[in-house]
Amino acid sequence: MRTRSFFIAMAGVIVALPALAQAPAAAPQGTPMRVRGTVEKLDGNVLMVKAKDGSDVTINLAPNFAVRGLAKKSLSDIHQGDYVASTGRPGSDGKLHAVEVRIFPEALRGVGEGQNPWDLTPDSKMTNATVTGISAAPKGQTFKVTYKGTESEYIVDPDTPILSYVQGDASMLKPGIAVFVIALKQPDGKIVSTNVTAETNGIKPPM
Repeated sequence: MRTRSFFIAMAGVIVALPALAQAPAAAPQGTPMRVRGTVEKLDGNVLMVKAKDGSDVTINLAPNFAVRGLAKKSLSDIHQGDYVASTGRPGSDGKLHAVEVRIFPEALRGVGEGQNPWDLTPDSKMTNATVTGISAAPKGQTFKVTYKGTESEYIVDPDTPILSYVQGDASMLKPGIAVFVIALKQPDGKIVSTNVTAETNGIKPPM
């Protein structure tokens, strides 16, 4: 049952939307933030990260924090009815092109549902939605998705990273490993989080 517990733990702040980082209700209050960088050191439940902008960030992890890894998938692994998250940005054709796509396990269906601005690249958006249709595009495939009664679509190019989550543990958080953390910055400046997405077999978090 450990895998089930892992995915339940992930559900609190696993992806994508700023509002999601405030859940569950019992979590400390604060300002949602996203940390992208590499591990400098894990000392107990204190994770020190060298952020992409060069700053040093200290993250206080929950006692039961979860670590999730990544597994490489392909376009053929995405099927109608799957619940997926995709970072996308407008292409020269005016359509939304996926920068990365992650396939969620069934236990996380509905988590972070919606389409909202994202900070990975300028003008990027994060879409958490259910795949309702797949069709060929000039390069790659077009995915139609639905979220909260709204339909949208985006193009997934052949070289777009397609990933799924796998269970990990604290031993993955070694110096130099790339990580992505959704956290809360509390009024006193303390940064807290319940989980970390870590580089796995050279696959770095693209979120």
